[in-house]
Amino acid sequence: MRIQQVGIAGTLESSDITIHIEPNEGKGIDIELKSTVENQFGRQIRSVIQETLLELGITDAYVRANDKGALDCTIRARMVTAVNRAALGSYSPWEVK
Repeated sequence: MRIQQVGIAGTLESSDITIHIEPNEGKGIDIELKSTVENQFGRQIRSVIQETLLELGITDAYVRANDKGALDCTIRARMVTAVNRAALGSYSPWEVK
């Protein structure tokens, strides 16, 4: 799957995260993180973002994340939604195979 445009998901509410993902052709995965809990959980947040992208087959993306204390499951959900929007709806984890 390829990121074709900017995809955005999430809110700035407490316990949520806003994800902006855009193409980064040939430059790998680049993550910019702002978080209210970065000192305690920054490494874990980056890891969840990276793992989710790799699980979705994304190898080139620029991600800006603005975290307000989101749980890992929320980060994953926001990432999947942003990727789906950025890939023009070509990914659907809810398909029956």
